[in-house]
Amino acid sequence: MPRTSLSLLTGTMALLCLVLPSVGQLETRASVGILYEPDAIATGDFNRDGAQDIAVVCSQASCGGGVQVLLGHGDGTFGPPVSYAAGEEPENGIAAADLNKDGKLDIVVSDFLGYTVSVLLGNGDGTFQPAISSPAPLGGEAVRVGDFNNDGIPDLALQVVLCPGPCISVLFGNGDGTFQSPITMTLSEYIEDVVVGDFNGDGNLDVIWESSVSVDAHVLLGNGDGTFSPGPVYILYGTGPDSLAIGDLNADGILDLVSTGGYYASVFLGNGDGTFGPNMKFSIAFGGEATRIADMNGDGIPDLVFPSGDTPTTSNIAIVLGRGDGTFGPETFFPSGESGYALAVADFNRDGQPDVAVADEFGNAVTTLLNTGVVAFSPTTTLKFLQQLVGTTSAPQTVNLTNTGTAALGISSTSLSGRGLGMQTSCGQSVAPGGSCKIRVNFHPTALGSVQGSVTLVDTASSKPQVIPVAATATVITLSPTALSFPPQKIGTKSAPMDVTVTNTGSQTVTVTSIAITGQDFTEANTCGTQIGPGASCTISVTFRPVFGGPRTGTLNVSDNGGASPQSVSLEGKGTQ
Repeated sequence: MPRTSLSLLTGTMALLCLVLPSVGQLETRASVGILYEPDAIATGDFNRDGAQDIAVVCSQASCGGGVQVLLGHGDGTFGPPVSYAAGEEPENGIAAADLNKDGKLDIVVSDFLGYTVSVLLGNGDGTFQPAISSPAPLGGEAVRVGDFNNDGIPDLALQVVLCPGPCISVLFGNGDGTFQSPITMTLSEYIEDVVVGDFNGDGNLDVIWESSVSVDAHVLLGNGDGTFSPGPVYILYGTGPDSLAIGDLNADGILDLVSTGGYYASVFLGNGDGTFGPNMKFSIAFGGEATRIADMNGDGIPDLVFPSGDTPTTSNIAIVLGRGDGTFGPETFFPSGESGYALAVADFNRDGQPDVAVADEFGNAVTTLLNTGVVAFSPTTTLKFLQQLVGTTSAPQTVNLTNTGTAALGISSTSLSGRGLGMQTSCGQSVAPGGSCKIRVNFHPTALGSVQGSVTLVDTASSKPQVIPVAATATVITLSPTALSFPPQKIGTKSAPMDVTVTNTGSQTVTVTSIAITGQDFTEANTCGTQIGPGASCTISVTFRPVFGGPRTGTLNVSDNGGASPQSVSLEGKGTQ
């Protein structure tokens, strides 16, 4: 399957160091909406302000048909995306590099449906010039940047599915953002992922590609002229969407190889001559798709970061801590959105600790997860208070804070922002090693609308504040009940109606803009009209007429100006013969 996560050259090894050793913690900091399904991600300082920025690809015309750029604020949050057209369908390949050697980062994307690669030359202020294209084979996917002919000019290695068969194409750079005609090496099997590095120490860039058919890792040794000689092949054990990463895992100065996919991670220690040692595989929950190497807990030893351990409601990022000899500890999981499989590792809040950014394809968002050092938060996701009635107080939501370090954690301040939010904490000014405390947040809205707030802690675990995001919405509209479960119903026949009562608890008239049902098995009739007066109620009667047998589901949505719109009622029933 196509790769959705990309590195520039040899991958990151021990990217950044933390202030204090810990077990490696991530906390969701922010999520920025993307117009449509971000597929791949790259990072860099596009406006040269010292803060990491993000670029993602989106193949749909609804998002500008190419690249969306998000400029970082230096605190783990980002500005709104700006779209740039690039190619016909730049679905799976993006990289950031200075392609014309002017000191400004540029962006290059592959094109799955076009015969080109497209380059957006950076202006150095976070904006980019219109795309310029160079010829490339049809079916471009992953793109890697490196100097494959040793002329000091960045070139490209392109993963391609239609040459007419699978191949790797090398495009020599002209030094101005354009590229020469591709040199193509046809492969025996389709490519799952590809990484680039000097694996035999001869000064020439080599390539390792992973087969999506036999699930093997194939070494191609570079000749220094854009061509390659076949090297050894290594058996991997991944059975799912695999990915590759390279880095020095055992501090011997030699690049090692990692693959994660399915239920296994494979580790091969490099010998420095283009060959690798035996597969030191270990089990994982189930993942792969993107693998990154970084020191996530500040002990000077490279760790692994990759998608793994999904639940029915969220994708997850896993961290496994390295032992410095090519072996690793157990997985620790952190929620990453609906389908957060394309990821990048960089310091997004400038505290010297490696963080994670995820392109959440089905969630239509880019989400940042900040490294909290020795501070472990549970849960690690945004606190959400949804559809709270104006004038009422929600039940509290609790965040547990644990000091996983070996020294006391100092807390100099704990503050809360956001209209209508309240907080209680037992954390005090210090948390002992291994100790924990609680932060409780509630919501008492006095007015309609959405509230974006945060709990901010200033502590000794980081040079930057630790932030727990809070999202809340206030409404005067209640729906009762919030779920309808119909008894079994014969296919093609209509059930007796079940009612939902809509009540305006406020002092002003509420305008109803729509009442609609998703799901072909349910219909509704209502008495609401277009307005609901203060203190008034109306009824929505829902009936179930199954089109097919088995479990059937739907959703009743009520849209209005009463706050927290739309409100929803889940619908379920079972069709029988």
